[in-house]
Amino acid sequence: MIRLIIIVTLSVIGSIAAQDFQGIATYSTDRKLEIQLDSTQVNSEMQKQIHEMMRKQFQKEYTLRFNKSASVYKEEESLGAPQPASGMQIMIAGSGASDILYKNTKDEKFVAQRDMLGKMFLVKDTLTHYNWKLSNETKKIGNYNCYKATMTRTQEIIREVRVNNDEEKSEPETKEIEVVVWYTPEIPVNNGPSNYWGLPGLIMEVNDGDLRILCNKIVLNPNKKIEIEAPTKGKEVTETRFEEIMRKKMKEMQDRLPRRDDGNSIEIRIGG
Repeated sequence: MIRLIIIVTLSVIGSIAAQDFQGIATYSTDRKLEIQLDSTQVNSEMQKQIHEMMRKQFQKEYTLRFNKSASVYKEEESLGAPQPASGMQIMIAGSGASDILYKNTKDEKFVAQRDMLGKMFLVKDTLTHYNWKLSNETKKIGNYNCYKATMTRTQEIIREVRVNNDEEKSEPETKEIEVVVWYTPEIPVNNGPSNYWGLPGLIMEVNDGDLRILCNKIVLNPNKKIEIEAPTKGKEVTETRFEEIMRKKMKEMQDRLPRRDDGNSIEIRIGG
């Protein structure tokens, strides 16, 4: 009888611990860039400056606060992106420091607070289902044993370059991208950074085309309870509607940019 009571008590305690399981994962991001400009109009030194500035735009740090069924992903504060040189303007469609992504993997829903050129939107929609292919290939990330998983997605790429008054614009093109991630079953949540989710363990590393996201710190069950709540600020829209608005606003912003005739003006926009 005493043994039975002990077993039941431990089972209850274990159940409570599982319900309260939570953690904070810190990720760093980086992106490989291939920029080719006309060497007769842009010298090698300026090309190097452009490449370095654009790369630093994507070198950021994020935190993922998670429990068994939900998470909040947000960019950490930084010292700010490098300022472009005089006469140089760079437009990059992407996440901002005020953006917040809430994912509920149990309900398969997400809520994203996104800042589009100073206007806040609240994007509510269902999570994308990824057709993950699991592999037995393993590697260590920190102290965690991780397994490889892959999937493919379609990406649309738009490139626009304007040197002085001469504008070059490529037609939108699509290509298949293989996404390779590493997840650890030792942290039993089907979650991960950004929009990635749906594996039997926390996603620790993502290699998605030219984008890399790597987890460099994890704190499990911190003493202070983590608040995981969906954002509430902004105009409510679906993901499809937000993409339409973003394309329109970026085009309007591009059209409003001044065109200079002094030979020093360069604009680059990369989207997708």
